[in-house]
Amino acid sequence: MFHQIWAALLYFYGILLNSIYQCPEHSQLTTLGVDGKEFPEPHLGRWYFIAGAAPTKEELATFDPVDNIVFNMAAGSAPMQLQLHATIRMKNGLCVPRKWIYHLTEGSTDLRTEGRPDMKTKLYSSSCPGGIMLKETGQGYQRFLLYNRSPHPPEKCVEEFQSLTSCLDSKAFLLTPRNQGEGLKSHRRELGLTRSSGGAG
Repeated sequence: MFHQIWAALLYFYGILLNSIYQCPEHSQLTTLGVDGKEFPEPHLGRWYFIAGAAPTKEELATFDPVDNIVFNMAAGSAPMQLQLHATIRMKNGLCVPRKWIYHLTEGSTDLRTEGRPDMKTKLYSSSCPGGIMLKETGQGYQRFLLYNRSPHPPEKCVEEFQSLTSCLDSKAFLLTPRNQGEGLKSHRRELGLTRSSGGAG
C-alpha cells in the first residue's frame, strides 16, 4: 500500500515538474540599454491592443465592452517619462479618449503610472513580429496584455500568447473583436481580410 501511494506521489510530482519546465521563457526587455537607445525609442508610436489574459475573468472585465483600443506612445516632456494616448472604441460605437503618463525606472522594465501608485507595468518581448507583451499588476488584479503594430497580427501570435499566459496561471483569456473604426476597416480592406467566426484577423 505504501509503495502504491509513493508511486502515485512521484507520478503527480513528475506531471507538475513537466508542466513547469514546458513553460516557454519570455525574455525581459531592459528599460534603458547601455547606449540609451534600446528603450524607449523602438516602442514609441502606434500600438493595437490585441488580447489579454489573467488568473480570473474578473481581472479582464474592464475590457468586456471594448471593441478595440489604439494606443500612441510618445516621449514625455521630462526625462524618463512617457505619454500614452488611447482611443478606446466600445462595442456600442462610442469612442472614449484616455491618456496616461508613465515614469520609467532606470535599469529595469518597470513603468509606474502617474496617479496610480499601486499600479506597476512590466514589459516583455514577444515572439510575434511587431509584438510586445505587458504585465500589469495593481490592487487586486494581475493581467498580461498583448499589443502589436498591426491591428490584425497572425493568429499564431495570439495562440502563442494564450499558450504562454495559460502556462503562467493566467487561464482567463480575452480577444478584442476589432470590428469597428475606419482605420481598422481600411487596414483590413488593404490586406483583403475578412474576419472569421473564431479568431483575430
